[in-house]
Amino acid sequence: MKIEVLGTGCAKCKTLYENARKALEESGKSGELVKVEDIPSIMKYGVISTPALVIDGKVMFSGKLASPAEISGMLP
Repeated sequence: MKIEVLGTGCAKCKTLYENARKALEESGKSGELVKVEDIPSIMKYGVISTPALVIDGKVMFSGKLASPAEISGMLP
């Protein structure tokens, strides 16, 4: 599983990354967690508002934060 946090490094983006890290850790599942900060890579997903969360190439949401529990519920 690959989890990507899209954002340019703002406070909300950093918080979402930490929440995703906690969700992955608490779920006991294995996966790769990546921060994507460059605009061209973010635009490839069609995301206009950050932060955004991508799991296995699918945009789960954008423009908001999610708690670790909410993210855990999205993990395959």
